Amino acid sequence: MYRVLVCDDDREIVEAIEIYLKQEGYEVLKAYDGMQALEILRKETVHMILMDVMMPKLDGIRATLKIREESGIPIIILSAKSEDTDKILGLNIGADDYVTKPFHPLELVARVRSQIRRYTRLGSIPEVPEGNVYTTGGLSIDDDRKEVTVDGEPVRLTPIEYQILLFLTRGAGKVFSIRQIYENIWNEDAVGAENTVAVHIRHIREKIEIDPKEPRYLKVVWGVGYKVEKI
Repeated sequence: MYRVLVCDDDREIVEAIEIYLKQEGYEVLKAYDGMQALEILRKETVHMILMDVMMPKLDGIRATLKIREESGIPIIILSAKSEDTDKILGLNIGADDYVTKPFHPLELVARVRSQIRRYTRLGSIPEVPEGNVYTTGGLSIDDDRKEVTVDGEPVRLTPIEYQILLFLTRGAGKVFSIRQIYENIWNEDAVGAENTVAVHIRHIREKIEIDPKEPRYLKVVWGVGYKVEKI
C-alpha cells in the first residue's frame, strides 16, 4: 500500500482528499503545516506528497525546498493561485506537478497515481534484460539501474527530470516538440505545457551541463523544441 502525505491547513480539504485517496487504496498521512509534514517525513515512509502553499508556521514553498535538500519524493503543489508565475514558482522549487484549487478530486487522484507510478518505477531495479544503457558523449543513462552519470559522476534527478532526459536521450539527435515531450511524459494533452517543460529542462541542464547557458547535451532548437545532441 502506497502512502500519500496530504499537507494543508484547511482540514476539510485534507479530509475530502483522504476520502478519495483511500477509495483508490492509498494510505493517507495528514499534516496541517509544513513543520508537521517534515516531522512525519522523518519518521514515516512516504511515496507521494500533496503540499499546500499558504500555511502557518512553515509554508509549502519553504517546506518543499527543505524536502528537496534530501529527497526526490514526488510533490504536487496545491494552491488557490492560478497565474503562470505561481505555477512556475512551484516547479522552480522542485515540485513535480501543480494543481490549482478548486480541483476535481478524480483529476487529483489521477495525478497522484501517475507520480507514484513514476517514483516507484525509478526506485526499483526492474526484471529486464541487461543492455538498456543510453550514451552520448560523457552522458550515460543506465535505465536498468535508473542511474545517470556525466563523465563518470552520478547525477541526481527527480523522477520527472529522469523521464524527460531518458526520452530525449533515447532519440539523441532528433528534435522533439514541447507537445511531444509533455504528452509522452505526463500522458495528457499538452495544454499550456510550454512553461512546465521549460522549467524542467532548465533544471536538467543545471545538473548535467558544465555551463547551462552553453549546453553540450540538452539543446533548444528555437521554434521547434528540444533535443539531446548525438555526440
